Amino acid sequence: MAARIRALVVSAAAVATISGTPGESIQAAPAPPSPTVPEAALLPPGSVPRASARDGFDVASALSTSDRRETTVDIGGCEDVVHGRLVRDGAAGQGFQSAVPGGQVSELVARMTNPPDLAAWAAQAGRCSKVTVDDAAGTAVSTVTVHPAPAVPDAKTLSYEQLLTLPGQPPELPGLRLRTVAIAADDVLVVLRDAGTTGLDLDALAVDAWRHAAGPLGR
Repeated sequence: MAARIRALVVSAAAVATISGTPGESIQAAPAPPSPTVPEAALLPPGSVPRASARDGFDVASALSTSDRRETTVDIGGCEDVVHGRLVRDGAAGQGFQSAVPGGQVSELVARMTNPPDLAAWAAQAGRCSKVTVDDAAGTAVSTVTVHPAPAVPDAKTLSYEQLLTLPGQPPELPGLRLRTVAIAADDVLVVLRDAGTTGLDLDALAVDAWRHAAGPLGR
């Protein structure tokens, strides 16, 4: 059982990364490529408390074939929510992932012609609050809770938590916990996500990331 839990954590971490194929109910059709995003738009090193081993990535490169293949799994219209997809093909941007005590944290700053409708995304997450997933990675239960999001002037926000467990998993094996905060306005989307028991104030960190990105993006 413990080995299967570890396998779930690894596979769940993979499906919770950025993915490129949208669901019709909460994403717009593919649009022309967006303006580039400089690395300076990301939070500078040292902004995330106790973070180490920072690995950067390009958003276009992160929209990988291995991520897209998850879309072949039909989860009753809940695919985007279960896999945490807020970024689609055609987006340009930068991101990083860092290890922190208790888990890991990532940030991405993306530009796209038509960013996701975060209000619709939150409504979809409410409809997909508990879903059993059967795919190549095995069987898992995704439980999603939408939280009040931080208020940001002239922007839409989203905050939710996802718990991934095995069916019938006992309480002493808590599974994998993921938290996500997103902020969007015009053609810009900023997403902060942590996995595990980091204890980070992700709302505050996301607001700081949004404010920091404004200068480098000319907003």
